Amino acid sequence: MASKYEAQVYHCMDPALELYERTATPLHKAILLNYCRHVHLEGAAMFAEITAPDMMADDPVYHVSWGENPVVVKGRQGVADFYSAIGDIVLWNTGDQIAVADWGIADEMWFHQMSTGAELRKIGHRVEKEDGLYLVSSRQAFIWPYDERALLKGEHLYEDKSTLRIEEIDPADAMTPERVRQIHRECLEELEARFGARYWVWQG
Repeated sequence: MASKYEAQVYHCMDPALELYERTATPLHKAILLNYCRHVHLEGAAMFAEITAPDMMADDPVYHVSWGENPVVVKGRQGVADFYSAIGDIVLWNTGDQIAVADWGIADEMWFHQMSTGAELRKIGHRVEKEDGLYLVSSRQAFIWPYDERALLKGEHLYEDKSTLRIEEIDPADAMTPERVRQIHRECLEELEARFGARYWVWQG
C-alpha cells in the first residue's frame, strides 16, 4: 500500500508551476522552470545534474539553518558533497507561498523530513530512538538567488524553529528513499514532456 504522503511529493511543485502559468516575464519563467527541475533532481538524487553549468552559476553559496548545526556551503563540489551527505532522508515541501523576481525565488513553505532517528541525528535533530521512524516538519523560507541567465547562485534556507514538530510515525506510512526518487524521476519526465528538451536553459 502506498504511503499517504506520496501525493504530497507528486504535487510538491504545483505552486511553482501555477505561478509559471501566471507569469509573463521570460526570465522569471526560466527561473521557475530551473527551480522545479532542481527540486525534482534533488529528490531523485541526481546531484551532478543539479550542479551542472546549465543549472548552476559559478561559485554558488548555500546558507542552511537546519537542526542544531547551521552550515555554509561553497562551490559546485561543495554543494554536491552537501547533498550526498544528507543520506537516506526523504524531503518534500507543502503549502508553498512563492514569488519570483529578477533576482530569484522567495518561497515560504512547510518543509518535511522523514527518516530514522539515526539518520536525522546526523543533521542535528534530537530524536529519542535510533530505529524509530520520524517526521520532522517546520515552516521555512527558501531564498534562492539567480543570475541574469536564470542560473542558481545559491540557497538561503531559514527555519522558523518555533514551528518545529518532530513526531514518531507509523512505519506503515514510510516512504523509502528509492520510492521517492522514482516519484521525482516521473515528475522530471512530465516536465520534459510538457516543456520540451532542455526546457531549463535560458534562451534570452
